[in-house]
Amino acid sequence: MSENLLEAAAETRSGEIALRPEDVPEKFWDAEAQALRVDALLKSYKELEKRMSQRFAPPAPDAPEEEKLRFRRAIGVPDSPDEYSIEAKHEMCGPDAEVNRKLHEAGFSCTQVQLVYDLAAERLLPLIAEAAADYEAQKQVAKLAESLGGEAQFRRIAPQITAWGKANLPPQVFAALSTTAEGVLALHAMMAKGEPSLAREAAPAENVDEQALRKMMRDPRYWRSREPEYVKRVSDGFKRLFGNG
Repeated sequence: MSENLLEAAAETRSGEIALRPEDVPEKFWDAEAQALRVDALLKSYKELEKRMSQRFAPPAPDAPEEEKLRFRRAIGVPDSPDEYSIEAKHEMCGPDAEVNRKLHEAGFSCTQVQLVYDLAAERLLPLIAEAAADYEAQKQVAKLAESLGGEAQFRRIAPQITAWGKANLPPQVFAALSTTAEGVLALHAMMAKGEPSLAREAAPAENVDEQALRKMMRDPRYWRSREPEYVKRVSDGFKRLFGNG
């Protein structure tokens, strides 16, 4: 008797076992249930997550040195502070061996160390320059006060010197003299002696060097001993420079 083909096909289908997908590892496949093993998949994911978090977390203080070194290399810390390559943005903020050593001990990467030097040039230098200017100005004011009979006396005559200087000197000369103690003392001396006014709008004469005159003003013969001949040379120089000769 011939086999019933329809019944044979049904029997074959009922005994068929689902094949595991090629991209699913065997440990994650339940052949009996013909489905993914969710519990095994979840357990494996948690273990992987734990390993990844441990990999990027800093080693414990008592971890082996090799493990610490491996971690530091992974985040960009060189093996030695000498390996930092720093581009100085200003000559006053160039690489410093001791600073680099401390940054290396703290685990700074090359990028972080460069940022430290960049911030020093960008933020600290202007503050230092401002502090230095304030300190120098205070020194100059103290020097003036001492030379002119005390702080109260200096504050009393300062407006007089200013008024006289603006009325009798070209703006460039008054500005140059009023920035140093020696210059203000020169203004005071000129005011006290009633020296002739200098032409305010005259053009500078040729072959007269203003920088040389300012240098002469810094000479002790000008601001300390006030040697008449030397003071006259400076005054005549400014007259030739800004006056009518």
